[in-house]
Amino acid sequence: MPVWCCRCSLAGHFRNYSDTETEGEIFNSFVQYFGDNLGQKVKAMPLVEETSLLEDSSVTLPMVVIGNGPSGICLSYMLSGYRPYLSSEAMHPNTILHSKLEEARHLSIVDQDLEYLSEGLEGRSSNPVAVLFDTLLHPDADFGYDYPSVLHWKLEQHHYIPHLVLGKGPPGGAWHNMEGSMLTISFGNWMELPGLKFKDWVSSKRRNLKGDRVMPEEIARYYKHYVKVMGLQKNFRENTYITSVSRLYRDHQDGDDGQDRNISTQHLQIEKSTFIKRNWEIRGYQRIADGSHVPFCLFAENVALATGTLDSPAHLDIEGEDFPFVFHSMPEFGAAISQGKLRGKVDPVLIVGSGLTAADAVLCAYNNNIPVIHVFRRRVTDPSLIFKQLPKKLYPEYHKVYHMMCTQSYSVDSNLLSDYTSFPEHHVLSFTSDMKCILQSLSGLKKIFKLSAAVVLIGSHPNLSFLKEQGCYLGHNSSQPITCKSNPVEIDAYTYECVKEANLFALGPLVGDNFVRFLKGGALGVTCCLATRQKKKHLFVERGGGDGIA
Repeated sequence: MPVWCCRCSLAGHFRNYSDTETEGEIFNSFVQYFGDNLGQKVKAMPLVEETSLLEDSSVTLPMVVIGNGPSGICLSYMLSGYRPYLSSEAMHPNTILHSKLEEARHLSIVDQDLEYLSEGLEGRSSNPVAVLFDTLLHPDADFGYDYPSVLHWKLEQHHYIPHLVLGKGPPGGAWHNMEGSMLTISFGNWMELPGLKFKDWVSSKRRNLKGDRVMPEEIARYYKHYVKVMGLQKNFRENTYITSVSRLYRDHQDGDDGQDRNISTQHLQIEKSTFIKRNWEIRGYQRIADGSHVPFCLFAENVALATGTLDSPAHLDIEGEDFPFVFHSMPEFGAAISQGKLRGKVDPVLIVGSGLTAADAVLCAYNNNIPVIHVFRRRVTDPSLIFKQLPKKLYPEYHKVYHMMCTQSYSVDSNLLSDYTSFPEHHVLSFTSDMKCILQSLSGLKKIFKLSAAVVLIGSHPNLSFLKEQGCYLGHNSSQPITCKSNPVEIDAYTYECVKEANLFALGPLVGDNFVRFLKGGALGVTCCLATRQKKKHLFVERGGGDGIA
C-alpha cells in the first residue's frame, strides 16, 4: 500500500484509488462538491508521487471517517452515492409510515424529512433515525417477523461525496478481533449491510448455515468482502493510527489565502467575533509492511467518529488488578484456555460482570469443565439485566447462564458448588499476589477465595485520546468519560452532528447504538445532513454568493 498524505497534490493523492474509477471521475466529484473555482485550483497543482509528504495544501476533504467497522463501512456506502428508495412492490406493515413514504416515493430517503418519517416509531434504540432505518430494512423484526426490506438501492454517482475511512486493521473493525468460539448475539441478517444479503454471501461460500446466528469471524469476512464488492476500497486506508484531531480556524479578515492556524480555546473566547471555525486537521501515522511508522496529516471539512467502544476494557480500579492472572477480555481468557493453562485446575475462575460478554466467559469455562465464581453488583431480578430482553427460544445458552445466576447463588450455609456459583450484589475488593480475591456483599460481609484466574468483563471505553479532553466534553456528562450506555456522545437526533462541536459527527456505539441493526441509521443521518448542506452550497454558488467554497 502506498504511503499517503492529503498534503500531496489531489491528483497524486487519488492516483491509486481504484481500477474502476479514473482520476478524472474523482476529480469531477470534487468539482461537483466544491464548485468550479476549486477545480481551477486543483488543475493548477503539479503531479507528485504518492510517497511525497508536502508541507502545505489548501485542499480539504469533505469528510474523514475515523473507524472502519460496520458504522464506517455503511457511511462510506452512502457517501459513495448509494441511495435508498421505496420499492415499487413494497408494503410496509406500519400503515402510517407507509403512507408517509408514498407521499414522496420519487425521492430517496436521504432527500426526505427524517424527523417526519421517524415520528411515532418505537424500537430498541434511543435514536429515532436508527429506529426508522431499522424498520425500513427489517420491518417488525422485534415481533419475530422476517419481512423483506421495503427499500431498494440505486447508485447515483453524482451524489458521491469524497471521503476517507481510516482504520487500524482491515474493514470490519473490532469484528476481526472477537473471540471465535461464540455465536453473535444478533441474527445473521441483522448483521448485514445494505445491498448485500448475508445469507446470499454465505451461500456463495458454499457453507451450510446452521440456524440464524453466526460466528464473529464470518461477520468479519462478510464486512471485508462487502467493501470490495461494493467498490468502496478507494475510500479505505488500513493500518492507520490517529494521534490528533484538532480544530483549525480562519481569520475572517484575512480572506481566502489558504493560511490555516491553530487558535487556542482561550483566544477563541476572547475574540469570538473575529474568528470563525473552518475545518479539521487529522494527524497520525500509518504502519507499513516493515513495521515502521509513516506520519500523515489530513485536512477535512467534516469528521465522523465511528470508532466503536471496544478499545479500552473497563477496570475495577482495585488493588492487585494488574496481576498476570487477571484478564480483561474474552480473547485473553479464551487464549489461556486453548493453550491449556487452566486445564486440570481445581480452583475456580472468577468472572466479574452481568452482561453478555461475562455470560460468554461463563459458558466458555463451563463447557471446558472449569468451575466458576460469578460476581456481579445487581440483583438477579433487576429488570435492566440484558437477559430480560432476550427471548428464551432464540437465546437458550444465555438463559441457561441466567438460570444458573438465579438458582445457584452462594449462601453462608453451603460451600461453593462444583461447577458454578453466583454472587449477586457483591463486588471485588482486591486481588492478592497468591491468586486470591476478596469479595464483599452489600451487608459488608467479606469472603476470600483461591482462584486459578480472574476475568473482569464490565464493559469498555472508546479510545478518544486524539480529541481534546479525551472527548469527554462531547458527552451528555462532560465530566465523565464517553461510554455506550451511561454517557454516550450527545448528538442532534436527526443529523448525528455533535451538539457541542459543529462539523463533528458520531455514530454507532459512541451514541448508544451497540447493535449493527441500529448503527446503520447513523450513516443515513450523516449522509442526509451532508447532502442537504451540499445543496445549500450549490445554491449559494449559483446565486453568485460565493467563490465556490462555502
